[in-house]
Amino acid sequence: TMSVWVSRTVKDKANFKVEEDVSALRKAIEGVGTTEKTLIEVLTQRSNAQRQLIAKAYEKATGRKLAADLEGDTHGDFEDVLVALVTAPDIYDCQEVIKAIKGAGTTESTLTEIFASRSNRQIKALSEAYLAKTGKLLIHDLQSEVSGDYGKALLILAEGKRDESTNVDTAKAKADAKALYEAGEKKWGTDEGTFIDVLCHRSIPQLRQTLVEYKNISKKTLQESIESEMSGSMESLLVAPLLHDDASIHTGQFVPFCFFPQCSFVQGAGTTESTLTRIMVSRSEIDLLDIRAEYKKLFGSSIYSALESEVSGSYGDTLKRLCGQDD
Repeated sequence: TMSVWVSRTVKDKANFKVEEDVSALRKAIEGVGTTEKTLIEVLTQRSNAQRQLIAKAYEKATGRKLAADLEGDTHGDFEDVLVALVTAPDIYDCQEVIKAIKGAGTTESTLTEIFASRSNRQIKALSEAYLAKTGKLLIHDLQSEVSGDYGKALLILAEGKRDESTNVDTAKAKADAKALYEAGEKKWGTDEGTFIDVLCHRSIPQLRQTLVEYKNISKKTLQESIESEMSGSMESLLVAPLLHDDASIHTGQFVPFCFFPQCSFVQGAGTTESTLTRIMVSRSEIDLLDIRAEYKKLFGSSIYSALESEVSGSYGDTLKRLCGQDD
């Protein structure tokens, strides 16, 4: 839809010439000393679909995989972001999920971010990539990794069954709001099942209406209620779809800006860069403009200026190019 297109920072390049790009990349990689500037220019200013064509043509011309050559020629965060850019989105999501599951202790924040912000179609593609790569069903592997209420909620999302219709049923929203109120605030102890059912199954537009209805019944917003009733991963997962910018309603996805503050510039060293790379690469062709606007509203400064002060060198330059301009 039009709205998806408008919210991207990276679009198809007009007058795209795959051979020219391949020869520019070869010069940059095979020449004496890698020319980072060329790598950044070519790989951040083409859509992922175009990058896939470049990678195919590169392999045909050289007999080598572009990702492997980038790995051999660059290092650290800069290497990671370039390799991410030349990876197909479903494969990239798959690799990130495998990393989150494999580490010591599952990285729940990564799983939350991916499963709460992908469309059903993207989740299906990710599951197929996972099966092809590991020979195992993603749902089964997740079952053994996540537990409790968080696990229940995540597994519903991982089935990719969120309603994606744009029709809003006000009566249903009223009933859901009442059920949530009775399962949470009004109750001694919280009935998480109701929250999981409503927040993981309903469409995003439907949830927005439920928020309105909830506010009418309760003195709190639904988000405030969840934050006071729950904590940690569970809270992040359920609050995720409520943090939604109007611009992205039409895409049926929400703006995962809620992940920005907690995992990019605020959290200490370590996870910062890998999360930052994933968000900038995976949202640049979906809703990075919405995320930028939302970030500005929340923090009073732009993502671009945060990138300026937090990340440097070729890696910083790559992220700034993906970000587009300063707000």
